[in-house]
Amino acid sequence: MDKTININLGGTLFQIDEEAFRILRDYLQAINNRFANVQGGHETIEDIESRIAEIFRSQKGLAGVVTRENVESMISVIGKPEDFDHGEPETEVPVYTSQKKRMYRNSEDTILGGVCSGIAAYLDSDPVLFRILFVISAVFFGIGFFVYIALWIALPAARTDTQKRAMYGNSYHTSRAEGRTYSNSQIIGTAQYNPSYNDTSRLGNAINEVFRAIGRVFYIIVRIFLILIGVVLVLTGFLFILSFVMIFVFKYPGAFSIDSSGMNLIYFPNFLNYIVNPAAVPWIIILASVAIILPMIALIYWGVKMIFWFKANDGVVSLAGLVVWVMTIAALAIICFNEGISFAQSAKTSAETVLPHSPDTLYIRSDQKIAELIYQEEINLPHEEYSVYMNDDKKELYIRPYLSVDRSDDKTTRLEVRKRSSGRTEMEAMKKTDGLVYNYSIKGDTLHLDEYFTSPAGRKWSADNVGINLYIPTGTILKFDKDPRILLHSSFRNESDEYLESRWESNHSIWRMTDNGLRSVEEKSVRQK
Repeated sequence: MDKTININLGGTLFQIDEEAFRILRDYLQAINNRFANVQGGHETIEDIESRIAEIFRSQKGLAGVVTRENVESMISVIGKPEDFDHGEPETEVPVYTSQKKRMYRNSEDTILGGVCSGIAAYLDSDPVLFRILFVISAVFFGIGFFVYIALWIALPAARTDTQKRAMYGNSYHTSRAEGRTYSNSQIIGTAQYNPSYNDTSRLGNAINEVFRAIGRVFYIIVRIFLILIGVVLVLTGFLFILSFVMIFVFKYPGAFSIDSSGMNLIYFPNFLNYIVNPAAVPWIIILASVAIILPMIALIYWGVKMIFWFKANDGVVSLAGLVVWVMTIAALAIICFNEGISFAQSAKTSAETVLPHSPDTLYIRSDQKIAELIYQEEINLPHEEYSVYMNDDKKELYIRPYLSVDRSDDKTTRLEVRKRSSGRTEMEAMKKTDGLVYNYSIKGDTLHLDEYFTSPAGRKWSADNVGINLYIPTGTILKFDKDPRILLHSSFRNESDEYLESRWESNHSIWRMTDNGLRSVEEKSVRQK
């Protein structure tokens, strides 16, 4: 049985026997030489090839095999190249033209990505040798695997006729594998068809089949791995978007809320009205939402592509999405920078009150309580021990202060109240501290403290803070009228200047100042003493 070859002619695949292939190749080569250097010759050659394809389709149809008789009949219809009169003086055109080689992945002879066959085509060698080399280096040195992956990513696939010609160069020849598809340019570029070159050795075929089997197994493993990654990406993107919408849009405090960890940011978008210019708030929310959600949509899309392994001409869409995301980040950065200037400088003021005498037992009472406040929203930052309560009707903020209890070195009992604010300049920040209102009083052996301080109504939040430093001598007993954790979110230090937050977390209401700092004591022991 005569050997048949697959060719691509005018965008249509044909099967042609070996003898007819030689005649057709020579005929197309002669036409190419005839019109190659003529203005508009390329279009003429394409027209002739399309006409040849039409004739073959009319003779045998797509399922038949093009024979020598079919080719000779086609030539009689179109005519011989020397019969064509293109009105230009004939010039002798060499069969071979200079072709600069480039390295591509050979998409027509692949085990995994066509890297080895592409290198072999570039070097006019056998791809089996490179496949063996990569396997050996991957097994014994581990480098071959990474080199192959890097080349797979870096080298483009030779898909068009121009790329295939550049891959083979002047030595562009027919494939040695039977049944290979030949394009029309491949037929023209074949200087000399050699059937013996088309017959690979049995050893080479066996090795190639082994590599193809390994490649299929490796492909299945990689596909499973990519599917798992795709599922993770889809779930991550979907859950992140769902959580974002549930928390910041619907303010749902359930499973999607991070309030369970002690940090309540559900009302943070509303808190922006107290931080920045109200006119900038919608823009910040929109830009921040786009900056967060757009990458999550990209994760979902990439995950879907990994799962279903489909190809799409999404380069323009991906580039447009990247440009939109970068522009969003840039616009958000500009707005935040412009608003952040108001926090450029900070200033502190302090006022100290010394008790007329140092009582053995100092009582601490709460006057203005947070539980009695009327507010609509709350922002908690537990790691910063900072809580803000918002009254949208009065446009007021109520903020919890800090309480620090230290040992007094001069045997006196004194109270220091420190206020801090931020502003564009240090002078502006200093004026803002004067506007902070915190009430406290000392009556005998009782210290009355408010559980919150306020800023002027309508004024923007400026990282305001009030710290209360209480200094008491060694041996002094502190008695709180309620759980100190509820009274104030407080901390105290021992003589080593180390915070004893773990002890402060207990609900003991009686404490004694020792040389090593505060220690909780039982109420009975205090009464007995």
